[in-house]
Amino acid sequence: MTKFSELNLNPKVLKAIEEAGYESPTPIQEGAIPPALEGKDVLGIAQTGTGKTAGFVLPMITLLARGRARARMPRSLVLCPTRELAAQVAENFDTYSKHVKLTKALLIGGVSFGEQDKLIDKGVDVLIATPGRLLDHFERGKLLLTGVQIMVVDEADRMLDMGFIPDIERIFSLTPFTRQTLFFSATMAPEIERITNTFLSAPTRIEVARQATTGENITQSVVMFKGSRKDREASEKRNVLRALIDAEGEKCTNAIIFCNRKTDVDIVSKSLKKYGYDAAPIHGDLDQSQRTRTLDGFRDGSLRFLVASDVAARGLDVPAVSHVFNFDVPGHAEDYVHRIGRTGRAGRDGTTMMICVPRDEKNLADIERLVQREIPRRDNPLKSAPPKAEPEPVKEEAVAKPERRSRTPKKPEPERAPAEASIKEKPKNEYRSSSRGRSSNRDSGGNKVVGMGDHLPSFIALSFEERRAG
Repeated sequence: MTKFSELNLNPKVLKAIEEAGYESPTPIQEGAIPPALEGKDVLGIAQTGTGKTAGFVLPMITLLARGRARARMPRSLVLCPTRELAAQVAENFDTYSKHVKLTKALLIGGVSFGEQDKLIDKGVDVLIATPGRLLDHFERGKLLLTGVQIMVVDEADRMLDMGFIPDIERIFSLTPFTRQTLFFSATMAPEIERITNTFLSAPTRIEVARQATTGENITQSVVMFKGSRKDREASEKRNVLRALIDAEGEKCTNAIIFCNRKTDVDIVSKSLKKYGYDAAPIHGDLDQSQRTRTLDGFRDGSLRFLVASDVAARGLDVPAVSHVFNFDVPGHAEDYVHRIGRTGRAGRDGTTMMICVPRDEKNLADIERLVQREIPRRDNPLKSAPPKAEPEPVKEEAVAKPERRSRTPKKPEPERAPAEASIKEKPKNEYRSSSRGRSSNRDSGGNKVVGMGDHLPSFIALSFEERRAG
């Protein structure tokens, strides 16, 4: 087995590696470090968690050990898709360069421009940045990229997913043509292939695993779930998640729970807290300080469950993550590889579980096609428990139907025959309309009708009697 001492690294770098507790490189490190030290372009394809970061940090430190940076002109540039991944690269640089006098600057969003400008003005050997913040500094005239000797693009496929490819192409055009380029990606989409053909010169290609494969040390499973009703599906899905966590018991020391949407990240996190689980959310809309505190708590073990969007699928280096739960099936099959790659790192065993509702079955099929294997189905843990009794709907056949009644009581039908008889017995001219003078004074036969109805006062009736007598 190859050892780091055989890779022609700087002795001071080897000392830092030894102090970090490493002796042998991973396959991607063993393949990438020698050509990088020779000044060749490198195209590295490897799944997440295989040690790609050290694969470019170690040769960079060795190559940059000699020389000095000038103000506003960094000697090397590392581009990362997310703040967390950029911060992780900066930590790796600090670990392996502690015996070498090199300076660095971290340019990410959520941090003051002023502090970053001060570092750039002093001159830095290594500039670690996200594309957007790097271009912000460049457009403000605070940064020149003409002195870049080594350029690294990390997690290039994630750059593609996040829409950074136009920014990457522009940054490439701002750097010298003679630069050395180290390009790393977990998958090789056609767009990524086009960029490598355009900006890399005869690169050494290192592919340590089949594209978009998952680690053999990761146990995978999926629960096929269908809600009882559409409006109850989300709540019942959270019940399934809690049941899966409880079923693992003490084996689940910590876990990352992935959701597709930021709103679901917040909802699932609050739900877990409500039921007594130690959980916190992390996604792109949170302040950088809050994201940093949450990640630090998860790393040091004070936080057990991290509910995350795909912003944490890359660059979160916590070697001892025991479980990954996919609350949602990812919309892009490649994201599944990166999500579950958060567990089973550094040769450890890992466990992943996913909840799939009927509308996500197409995405599940895409994932299985990508990883070239069927993900084992897992029984719904709630089915083994007795379901909660719900009131049954009352069957109409079991209850005698009462006589249907109108809401407004019907008035009794008047006895028409006697009334008609009384009308015939009296002369027609004895009746007048009693509708305050507004009713018609003609009956259906055209005869004049007078009278005021049954409520005719007696004193008025006297006048009719007198007239009749006369």
